[in-house]
Amino acid sequence: MKYLELCDKKILSLHRNFYKNQKEMKKILLFGTALCCVLMLGSCKSKSSAYKQAYEQAKSNDTYDDLDDDNTEVLTTEEVSYTSTKSDKTEKLKTLSGEDESGLKKYSVVIGSFKNRTNAYSLKERMLDEGYRPVVAENDYGMLRVIVTSFDSKADAARSRDAVKSKYAPNFQDAWLLERKY
Repeated sequence: MKYLELCDKKILSLHRNFYKNQKEMKKILLFGTALCCVLMLGSCKSKSSAYKQAYEQAKSNDTYDDLDDDNTEVLTTEEVSYTSTKSDKTEKLKTLSGEDESGLKKYSVVIGSFKNRTNAYSLKERMLDEGYRPVVAENDYGMLRVIVTSFDSKADAARSRDAVKSKYAPNFQDAWLLERKY
């Protein structure tokens, strides 16, 4: 009988120690987690010196201040030639029903490509409000192209694309030229 009482006391003692150790472990784990969170959040802050260094570097790269007005060369539109970019594409297009077919010429400025008709027509409405006469056309792969301007000349289309990019910066920086295949 004494042996059983001794065993019960030993088991009870182990159980109390385990429970006490478990509470201490929870406290240590909670403290460790809080410390890690504080360290992580503290290391995510941007340093103002990094911003200052980037600003100084950009300022030193500014070449416009160094230009001499006497040596500035002015190019007329006849002297400027268009260079093709990798983003220029040639595709066969068909206008969707209700679209003005006469609005599409050989070279077009595309400002959006969508699979979703709602998105394409939303952009078209936005450009209508801006005073453009955009056209939504579909290529052979089902992509809807929102065309904001269209020209017979590639150089005119390139100038229009550049004008759209500069007018709506930073939007439409990925505007590109589309040569229509017939």
